[in-house]
Amino acid sequence: MLERLNQYRIMWVMVYFDLPVVEKAERKAAAKFRQDLLKDGFTMFQFSMYMRHCFSSENAEVHIKRVQVLMPEKGHIVVTKITDKQFGEMKIFYCKKKQKPKGDPQQLELF
Repeated sequence: MLERLNQYRIMWVMVYFDLPVVEKAERKAAAKFRQDLLKDGFTMFQFSMYMRHCFSSENAEVHIKRVQVLMPEKGHIVVTKITDKQFGEMKIFYCKKKQKPKGDPQQLELF
């Protein structure tokens, strides 16, 4: 029963990356990767860190597999999956001032 409940836990998928941008082709590949992440519903958290809200662990796995398909040939990419509770416990600081994250994520609404 617990395994079934975990399957429906709200998750966040975080994508961190360091892509080479020395050559023109590398810059183009990095830009395409960022655009593809945005098309898949990710939001830029920092320049090389994107995040996406998922309504279940299974849904998060679908997006993780998409990231794997979208990866450019060169670079280093890390994908982390965290629960909504863990995400809510993050502390975000800007210039020594504590601030709330910008905007709320879009959520799926069922009638």
